[in-house]
Amino acid sequence: MTACRFSLLRLTMEGTGASAVSEPVPAAEKTMRLDRVFWSHFSPNLGPGGWVTGVLLVHLGLDFRWGLAAILIGNLVGALPVALAAAIGPKTGLPQMESSRRALGRKGLRLPAFLNWIYCIGWDAVNNVPAAAALIALVATVGPAPPFWLALGVLASIQMVASIYGHHVVQALQKYLGGLLLVVLGAVGLLVVSRAGGVPTAPHPPSAAIFILATAILASFNLSWASYSSDYTRYLPADASPKRVVWLALAGLLGSAIPFQLLGLLTAGAIGEASPVAVIASLQQAAGLLGPVVLAAIALSSITGNSFNDNTASYSLISAGIQVPRVLAAIVTASLGYVLAVAGAGRYADLYTSYLVVTLYWIAPWIGIVLADWYLVGSAAPRDPPGWTIGATIFVVTSVLTIILFSTSDLYTGPVARLLGGADIGYYVGFFAAGLWYAAAARTQRLKLATGIAP
Repeated sequence: MTACRFSLLRLTMEGTGASAVSEPVPAAEKTMRLDRVFWSHFSPNLGPGGWVTGVLLVHLGLDFRWGLAAILIGNLVGALPVALAAAIGPKTGLPQMESSRRALGRKGLRLPAFLNWIYCIGWDAVNNVPAAAALIALVATVGPAPPFWLALGVLASIQMVASIYGHHVVQALQKYLGGLLLVVLGAVGLLVVSRAGGVPTAPHPPSAAIFILATAILASFNLSWASYSSDYTRYLPADASPKRVVWLALAGLLGSAIPFQLLGLLTAGAIGEASPVAVIASLQQAAGLLGPVVLAAIALSSITGNSFNDNTASYSLISAGIQVPRVLAAIVTASLGYVLAVAGAGRYADLYTSYLVVTLYWIAPWIGIVLADWYLVGSAAPRDPPGWTIGATIFVVTSVLTIILFSTSDLYTGPVARLLGGADIGYYVGFFAAGLWYAAAARTQRLKLATGIAP
C-alpha cells in the first residue's frame, strides 16, 4: 500500500531537475487533455483582484457605460496576446520563457526570465495579502484570530507544495478548485449586485487620459499572464489544434476577468473603496450566514493564482541561468513571496497598482517579439541560437525607450506622456514597435543569407 502511494506521488510530480524546464517535454508525456487549457487560463483570475479592479474604475471617474467599454476593450487587448502565446506550447514542448530563446538567444533570454521571476514573486505577495486577511476573518468567526504572519504562512505553504509537485498538480487545482470558486463567488456576486442599488453614474465623461489609464490597467490584468501561458499548454500533444488552444485560452481569460470586473463595477457604490479589505467585507456581509463560505473561497483563491506564480517562477529562475533543481527554485520563490507579503502588507494598494501597470513596460515588448517570431518569422528563425540575438537587443532598447518617453508615475513622467496630458500609451507602442522591428530585422537577416551576404 505504501509503495503504491509513493508511486502515485512520483507519477504526479513533474521532473525535479533543471532539464525539466530547459528541455522539451518528451512525446510520451504529452498527454494533457485540451479542456485544461480553459481552466488554466480561467481559474487564476478568480478572486478579489478582478473585483477590486472593477471598483477602481468608478473611483477613476468612469460611469457604467464608460466602465463597461473599458472592461471590454482592455480585457480583449490584454487577453489576445496571451491566447496566441498559448499555441506555442504544444509545438515546442517548452515553458513560455524558455520557448522565447529562439528569438532572444540563450543569453538574451536571461534578462526577461529574471524579470519574470521577480514579477512572479511580486504577484505572489499581491495575491496573498487579501487571502490571508480573509483567512484571519474566517478563523475569527470561531475563535481567536491568528496573526497575519501565521495565516499567510499556512497559505504560502500549500502553494509551495503545489509548485514543488509542479505542472500536473497545478493543473488539477485549476480545474477542480477553480470550479468550486466559480460557483461560490459567482453566486455571492449576484447577491451583492441585487443589493447594490443601481449602476454607477458620473457627472461627465472621463478624460482621454483617464480612459486610457483605465483600459491599460484592465489590459494588464490579462496581459500579465503572457509570460506564463505556454507553461500550461506544453504537455498537450504536438498536433493539438492551435486554433482550439487559442480560443480556449481566450475564453478562459475573458470568462473570468470580465464578469468579476463587471461585478466590481456594479457594486462599487456599496463597497466604498477600491481595496480587497472593502470587497471582502462587502461580500461577507452580503452572504449573511454563508459569510464563512465566502471567506474560505477568497482564501482558497490565492492557491489557484499563486500555485501558478510559484511554479512559473521556478521555471523562470532556471531560464535566467540559475541552474538549480526545479524543486529548490520553487521553495526559494515561495519563501521570498512570503517575506515580501509580510513586509508589504501595509502598502497593498501601492503594490497592486505598481505591479499591474509597471510590469507591462517589459512584458509588452517581450511578448510582441515572441509573437512576431512565431507568427510572422516562423521557420525562417534559427531554432536555438546560443548567444545574444538582435531580438534581445530590440527587447532592451524598446523597453528602456518606452519607459523614458511614455511612462507616467509619481516618480517620473515621460515627455510624450506629458504632451498627451498624462496618458500612458507606452505599452501599446512597446508591443507593436518591438514586434514589427523584430520581424523587419529577421526579414533583412533572411535576405542576407539568401543572397550570400554575411550577416
